[in-house]
Amino acid sequence: MIKITKEKLLKASIAAIFSTITIGCLTLLTYKTPLGFFLATSFGSSMVLLYGFPESPFAQPKNIFCGHLLTALIGILFVNYIPLPIFTNIALAVGVGIFFMIILDVVHPPAGGNPIIVIIGGVSFEYLINPIIFGCLIILLFGIILNKFILKKNYPLK
Repeated sequence: MIKITKEKLLKASIAAIFSTITIGCLTLLTYKTPLGFFLATSFGSSMVLLYGFPESPFAQPKNIFCGHLLTALIGILFVNYIPLPIFTNIALAVGVGIFFMIILDVVHPPAGGNPIIVIIGGVSFEYLINPIIFGCLIILLFGIILNKFILKKNYPLK
């Protein structure tokens, strides 16, 4: 039996509302302006950590930004410079991305999916600017404002 406490209901509601606001902003920028793409599918799962578990080391700004940037870059390098079958490139790029996130201490689990997105989409280096860099900066701006100033949480931790 699932036990739903007031605290759990409040936490889930806040995470849902703030995720809707953040992804809504990225969606508006993507579809209602000529500025380009601000959405990556992995950003949806970043919301779980950023608003549901902001105290997690995986939800810290360095991890969110560098994790997404690093794994997207690895995906782009594989899709553009490693002439192997797509199923091999995807598997290797995900593994290499996870390796480097752990080595560089910038683990952000949602970013582990970026090489898959990048390779299937066959994106170019421009993908690093939009959506990855600008999208992450907007996500972090919202995350800091909502967690630190509205909810008065100790965010970011570092």
